[in-house]
Parts: sequence; structure tokens; C-alpha cells
Amino acid sequence: MSVAAEVEAANANYAASFTKGDLQLPPQRKVAIVAYVARALGLEEGDAHVIRNAGGKATDALRSLIISQQLLGTREIIIVQHTDCGMLTFTDEDIRAKIRADLNQNTDHIAFLPFEQLDQSVSDDISLLKESPLILDVPITGYIYQVETGKIVRVANQ
Repeated sequence: MSVAAEVEAANANYAASFTKGDLQLPPQRKVAIVAYVARALGLEEGDAHVIRNAGGKATDALRSLIISQQLLGTREIIIVQHTDCGMLTFTDEDIRAKIRADLNQNTDHIAFLPFEQLDQSVSDDISLLKESPLILDVPITGYIYQVETGKIVRVANQ
């Protein structure tokens, strides 16, 4: 069975007991979460505006966060990055060289945003958002999700 067929079957099971089609557009808890993982936070559908991207980077999520605050009324931001993240395993030059070799394309204009230390990456993202004139002055909290244990650990430098 293909992955697409598995996804379709899983969705059919999900839809068979689905009862949340009437959720309000603004997130009930007025929080935006930038993460690669979100299920571990104990939130239900409709509780939060979850913005997922590679590495859970706020830089990639800025556009979505602005929309979330201005049009969806979110008033808190949570950043979650995780241990054993693929973004820890390469540099911009590594991926640029691979793309040049595999696709014969130049991606020097793209910042792929890898990082070397999780806690520093989360701290940098918090600072980026707090300093942005496009982000409202709201609580911003950062965590590292430990894939080995399922626990989140708050990043202290906030």
C-alpha cells in the first residue's frame, strides 16, 4: 500500500468520528506555536495556530505569526524545537553544494537556517521576535522537546 493510500485510509477513520467541524476561526487559547512538533503540548484542534516548518524556526514563521496576531487575535507565542533535529546535521554550504550537484541550481540566495545548538537557536528566535516591530509585545516562551523522553524543557534565557 502506498503512503498516499495509508493517509487516505487514516483520514477516513479520522473523519468517521470527526466532531470538530464547527470550531471558531480564531484559536480558542489565543496562542501561536512555532514548532516542528506540536502534539506533545496537550493542545486540541482549534486551541492554537500551529505553524510548522523545518527546525521550528521563527524566521520562517514571521509572515504566519504576523497574520496570526493581526487576523486571528493570537496573543502569545511558543517556540518549540527538538533534540535529534536534522537542522543540526548540515550547514548552508553543505546543502547548497548538494543542490548544485544534484539539480545544477544555485541557491546562494536562500538561507536554509541550520543551527549548531538548540538552546541558542531557541533563544535567538525569541530575541528575533521580541525585537521585530511587526510582532506585538506578547509573552514569548521557548522550549526544547526531548524526542527521547517526550518532555519539554523551557529555555532559561528569556
